[in-house]
Amino acid sequence: MTKIMILGAGIYQVPLIETAKKMGLYTIVVSIPGNYPGFALADKVYYENTVDEDKILAIAKKERIKGIVTAGTDVCMKTVGRVCDAMGLNGLSYEASKVAVDKMLMKSRYEEYGVRTARFRQVSFDDTDIKKTVQELEFPLIFKSVDSSGSRGIIRVDSFEEFDSAIQYVRENTRKDYFLVEEFIEGEEFGAQAFAYDGNVSFILPHGDYVYQGDTGVPIGHYAPYNLSEEVIEDAKMQLRRAVKAMGLDNCAINADFILKNGKTYVLEIGGRCGATCLAELVSIYYGFDYYEKILRTALDEDPDFSFKKPRTPNASHLLMSPKDGVIKSIENLNGPNDNICDVQFDYEPGDKVHKFHVGPDRIGHIITKGETLEAAQELLFKAMDNIKIEVE
Repeated sequence: MTKIMILGAGIYQVPLIETAKKMGLYTIVVSIPGNYPGFALADKVYYENTVDEDKILAIAKKERIKGIVTAGTDVCMKTVGRVCDAMGLNGLSYEASKVAVDKMLMKSRYEEYGVRTARFRQVSFDDTDIKKTVQELEFPLIFKSVDSSGSRGIIRVDSFEEFDSAIQYVRENTRKDYFLVEEFIEGEEFGAQAFAYDGNVSFILPHGDYVYQGDTGVPIGHYAPYNLSEEVIEDAKMQLRRAVKAMGLDNCAINADFILKNGKTYVLEIGGRCGATCLAELVSIYYGFDYYEKILRTALDEDPDFSFKKPRTPNASHLLMSPKDGVIKSIENLNGPNDNICDVQFDYEPGDKVHKFHVGPDRIGHIITKGETLEAAQELLFKAMDNIKIEVE
């Protein structure tokens, strides 16, 4: 039986595991111990840290896997690259994975290859005069951990008085002795999902983002198609292709974060895996194929066949969140049967503890809708959300 290794057992790896099972693959799931839903679905589980490259490589060789993948997280991307290189598997290279998980390397490559991005500086935690180091940058600024995933270790800074607390926050969310400071670009945040296969970018799907405004913007939902002029879309695609080349990404899904300012696309960062927050589902619904299956087939060195035969289907998604820390008292879905409500998922049950929303992992579920038009999909999304009652006390 063909063996596939999936790194991570969390909510964003579950659809990958389920799809692999449907394809008849033997699933080997690796994650640290915890209450993760993917464990129950796997054919075999290894309770190991997915950032332990040597350990995971040893397991991969022992099991003679034919492919290795993850979804929705950057944490283990270097491990994916290491195993792919060492075993001759199809997927992200180790060199590309190192760039994809280090925002400083990424930004340096962007600068080298002419990718439009915010001005930045590398700053050491031991720097005795950080104000001087970043003096050429204009407020507001963003302080970033270069090796964290999602929105962790990222904070907006509007004045010198905020430096000390911001530096401390970043220090708590990194394993490096340096961090990134870049100018905060005031503009419209959006993203794109894409796929690099056999030296080419197979598709690029720009999407709009619903953003939660905390210390920084945190995506809490997405929609496609995104209403942009053809000129802006072509500019975004050009910047993405340049970034993919700069990073050396190939045979992997791509998750891109952009800012649109004055009609020009600035690249925030790009990951060598599919996005979280229902983005793989957005691609699947929009194009009419199972995106998780395409990811798995690529990892197994099979032709993923990105031909698009069906009409494009507008769709929208949104996380379900709690406004406070507490325990779920009740969950009620008052939505009736509706073919255009694609999925309503709850990650927790009554009696479970949940956190006030700050970052993506604080989600307590999601909802996905579609429609003949984007407006119809979005209207249904928010009506359906109003019909979901979650009481937290």
